[in-house]
Amino acid sequence: MAFELPALNYAHSALAERGMSQETLELHHDKHHQAYVTALNGFVEKNADLQGKSLEEIVTATYGDEARAGIFDQAGQHWNHIHFWNALSPAGGGIPGTLESKLNADFGSVEQFKDAFKAAAVGQFGSGWAWLIQKDDGTLAVTKTPNGVNPLATGEGTALLGLDVWEHSYYVDFRNRRPDYVTNFLDKLANYEFAEANLA
Repeated sequence: MAFELPALNYAHSALAERGMSQETLELHHDKHHQAYVTALNGFVEKNADLQGKSLEEIVTATYGDEARAGIFDQAGQHWNHIHFWNALSPAGGGIPGTLESKLNADFGSVEQFKDAFKAAAVGQFGSGWAWLIQKDDGTLAVTKTPNGVNPLATGEGTALLGLDVWEHSYYVDFRNRRPDYVTNFLDKLANYEFAEANLA
């Protein structure tokens, strides 16, 4: 069974008033993400041991295997983007109570969480991701990963909220102003209900 590009939960134009244009979503979802899915399916077709495996199984099985780095890149990016589309919302920015309490407890305040997340996202050199994760001990933390790497692969914790900081995510709307893109995500686009639902 081939992997497929998931449909968005909102119209391509639904995030425009909150800082992510229809053009960005059409390029990012319809072109970039589709390319990862197509390439991944090509790899699966040529590797019998991957056939019938879930996306999560492929991500964890190929991570750190130099000979299968190309497979991991496509599988990791497919997984990351499925997460990312859910991490965006036309009604984003509002933080529900349970998550807010956890952020206050583990970071000191919501603002301190946002500062830590922004530092990770802006500080990720080149292409990559910033993540809010829940560690095995239940506490929340912020981390960053290069390229297509994610917390599922590294085993750092459960991904609650991920932000794509590859340039194709923001260049149409923010040009080279990654800090503005990150702030806009945290304040206007982040689907904190999705993050709360991912809590253990």
